[in-house]
Amino acid sequence: MRYGIFSDVHSNLEALGAVIKAYEPESIDKYLCIGDSVGYAANPNECIAKIRALETISVAGNHDWASINLFSLDNLNQLARQAILWTKNCLNLESMALLEGFNLVYKDEYLTLVHGSLDRPQEFQYTYNSEDAWATFNILETKLCFIGHSHIPGIFIRDITDNIRYLEEPSIEIKEYNNYIINVGSVGQPRDGNPKAAFCIYDTDTGVIEIKRVAYNVEETRNKIINAGLPRRLGDRLLIGE
Repeated sequence: MRYGIFSDVHSNLEALGAVIKAYEPESIDKYLCIGDSVGYAANPNECIAKIRALETISVAGNHDWASINLFSLDNLNQLARQAILWTKNCLNLESMALLEGFNLVYKDEYLTLVHGSLDRPQEFQYTYNSEDAWATFNILETKLCFIGHSHIPGIFIRDITDNIRYLEEPSIEIKEYNNYIINVGSVGQPRDGNPKAAFCIYDTDTGVIEIKRVAYNVEETRNKIINAGLPRRLGDRLLIGE
């Protein structure tokens, strides 16, 4: 089984299109999205339609829920609130219905998906450090958990002695006695200083997980954001991956 796993598209149609194209030669069997299909950029309905066309299994992110009134705007910063208020006015009925159907957690025989943390997933807490990771490892029932939310790719590893370490490696081979939390980064708004869209491939046969990057037309996305009347900062930050 080859999974195509991605997160935090945030209505960025150009980035999502580039990622989908990059997946084409990869023989992906199943696509998984770890939340926040909408928010921040200017093409929410178009992005939702593309994700749906891939027959993607998606879990809910905080921006997804906020856009359909399931998560309070009080939990978001000012830029995020402005973007969600704009997004609410743009979403069509089909998009809203799809967002309403997202669960908070997905699990199959190989992996678990959750946007932020398995510990109170409805609160969309971040996993930034070993203490945060432990809250998820303590609940995790599969070897692997894939997350997003922070927009920063990286891998937490818990070994057989319960020691947790963190790696910023583009690929890793799964070992039998370890558990893993893999942050796949962000398609639509990377925050690790690299403006290229991030996406992940997991091959269950080889046990290899790869986090890849692909360039897209950042200027076009930025101009759409500004022309839509969204905060200019949301466009400018894309240029530097912030």
